[in-house]
Amino acid sequence: MIRDSLTRDRAETLALDGLAFLAGSPDRIGQFLKNSGLDAAELRRRAADPDILRAVLDFLLSDDSLVADFCRSEGLEPRDLHMANHLLAKS
Repeated sequence: MIRDSLTRDRAETLALDGLAFLAGSPDRIGQFLKNSGLDAAELRRRAADPDILRAVLDFLLSDDSLVADFCRSEGLEPRDLHMANHLLAKS
């Protein structure tokens, strides 16, 4: 669980971890690419872009099973994803 002192850097890292989680499954990353309108090359180029990081968190949060699987794999609570998403939205 992330402490209440979530920083922007930690939120970005969590989103990058989410991207790695999606990339670990052809079905998940395929659906993300389809939903985002990105192709794989553009995603690689822009992976650290705040808009992409936010899109990753939005995609994860759009599906309860993705939230559960990702949180379980990272030892997080769903609240942590929401907090990170909220923090990245402030920019």
